[in-house]
Formats: sequence, C-alpha cells, structure tokens
Amino acid sequence: MTRPFSPELDHLVEGYHRFRETGWAPKVERWEKLHEGQEPPVMVIACSDSRVDPAQIFDTDPGEMFVVRNVAALVPPFENAPGYHGVSAALEFAVQVLKVRKIVVLGHGKCGGCRAALTQELHGAQPGEGGFVHDWIGLLDDARETVVHQHGPSGASAERAMELAGVRVSLANLRTFPCVRHKEASGELRLRGAFFAISDGLLHVLDEDTGEFALAP
Repeated sequence: MTRPFSPELDHLVEGYHRFRETGWAPKVERWEKLHEGQEPPVMVIACSDSRVDPAQIFDTDPGEMFVVRNVAALVPPFENAPGYHGVSAALEFAVQVLKVRKIVVLGHGKCGGCRAALTQELHGAQPGEGGFVHDWIGLLDDARETVVHQHGPSGASAERAMELAGVRVSLANLRTFPCVRHKEASGELRLRGAFFAISDGLLHVLDEDTGEFALAP
C-alpha cells in the first residue's frame, strides 16, 4: 500500500497537478525547445526568503532567468581559496557559459539575514546553530558600521538601510570577479540592483549614478 504523503507534500503535489494543466500543457512547445538547452538573457541573485520568488515578481516564463537564491541575496568577493563556492560557481556558469547579458541583484523588505547582520543576533553561534549564517552575513560587516552610524543599531529605518546596503555590497563584490569586470567594461554585461518591498509589492531600482533607489518605471 502506498504510504500517504504528509499534508505539506500533498499541497505541493496538488500544485504540481495544477502546473501540468496550466503551466506545462499550454506551453508544451516552449518546454520542448527548452529540452534542447537554455539561453536565459538575465541572471537574478535573490534571497531564499519564501516570500520573494523572482519568477513570480517578474512574471517570467521558464528559461527567461537564471536564478541563484541564498540568505540575503549576497555575493561574496572573488577569491581563489579552496572551498565550496556555490554562488561563485553559479556566477561563472551564467557569465562564461550561458553568457547572460544582465545580472540583477534583488534585495527585499523584512529580510531576516539583513536584520541579523544589523543586530548581530547570531554572534557566537556554532555552525548548524547559526554559525553558518553568522559567517555568511559577515559579508555585511563593513556596511553595518555605516548604517549604524547613520540610522542607529535598530528600528525600521536602520533595517531598510541595511537591506539596501546589501544590494550595493553584492554589486560591488560582483565587480571583483574578472569575468564580470571585463564583460561589463566591454558592454557585453550590465549589472543592476533592485529592491522588492513586501509590504506594498513595489519594485525599486538602483540608479548607480545617484546611489538612490527609485520606483521601477
């Protein structure tokens, strides 16, 4: 006798059946084409937060975006040290193999990773108990000093400033990768920062000339 699924998995399987009816069948020709390979023009680096799905926010079809999601949508700086560099590997694949033409760093409101970076709530935790997260969000340590100096160590204003700063940090770190730097200089690749505010569903885009985020046109 087949073991019944849990309620959580049942919910996912129900969604799968809806997808087969409304997502797969009407676009079967597109899926057949994607079977041959992918050529997404855009890479999106987003947070793993369950409320911020890039495909839903941008209303895209399969094959349009190459997406990497992690805590706080962070990109580490380029390094050659041994280790498992998941974000760096995905970036290399997107830029060098898929030859994406644009990279979008998508931050968001109410980001738990950015809040933890601001408040340092996970300080001293052991790996598997917050230590992995603590080390990861350490990428925002320098930005935190600026945010705290300007907005204080807590509160809505400081949290929003930290979330926006995270996007800027990831853009800066992207430009430490030689393949990104060279392709951006040649015009083959463009970088863009964006911010999705969960509370109102509005998208803001970073103008790097002014350093400010404004509502998407």
